[in-house]
Amino acid sequence: MRKPAAGVGALITLAVSVTSCSSSFGMPRGSTEQGEEIFDLWQIFFWAGIVVAALVYGLIAWSLIRYRRRRREPDGELGRQFHANAPLEIVYTVIPIVIVVVLFTLSFGTEDRASSVSPTPDVVLRAEAFSWGWRFGYPDEGVEVVSEPSAEGVPGPEILLPLGRTTRIELTSNDVIHAFWVADFLYKRDAIPGRVNVFDVTPTEIGTYHGVCSEFCGIHHAYMTFTVRVVEPSEFDAWLTDAAAIEQEVAS
Repeated sequence: MRKPAAGVGALITLAVSVTSCSSSFGMPRGSTEQGEEIFDLWQIFFWAGIVVAALVYGLIAWSLIRYRRRRREPDGELGRQFHANAPLEIVYTVIPIVIVVVLFTLSFGTEDRASSVSPTPDVVLRAEAFSWGWRFGYPDEGVEVVSEPSAEGVPGPEILLPLGRTTRIELTSNDVIHAFWVADFLYKRDAIPGRVNVFDVTPTEIGTYHGVCSEFCGIHHAYMTFTVRVVEPSEFDAWLTDAAAIEQEVAS
């Protein structure tokens, strides 16, 4: 009578193993310090879910097998029953409460760290959303990058960020609610008219990342894209210097 229980245990172990084959659980790891904080929290939640699921399904399977009606028992009989186990009831009440408190505390700490703003950012980037495009500016250097008129096949603007440096993004909108979202950063913030949403990003990986407006804002919402290119600080400084020189030439 022990073989079915052993088989169920093996299936549960296999399911957990298959689920955790990818250490990222199918989620981007985050290409900024803030995104890595969020990814670490995601892993904790996923592992907690796996453990709870394995425990719940294991207990269900064990109960079905252990307390089933045997063939030798009359058709109207129930399997073996038991009632009023106070210690057990206390345990399965306290454990979920502890899990919720721990996950809430970890979430609060991660949110606090990921949303914190440095008093001395290395770069300031102003991002203004409009229907249906973006206006990015580096005010300290007088550089501005603006979307072309949005349409199918028209690429969005490209902005550069320096690797390992903290960039403060000052986000707003001049018409309706939009949103700044770079999936690989694991970070999304709303652009709200009349309000400046301030947050920091500190890139940790060189690469090119796709950004979009993730708040439906009208007929050309799907074309409201942009690109973030993370480069070495020296390359970023050279690009910013060249872009500033071009801006001065145009202005003159």
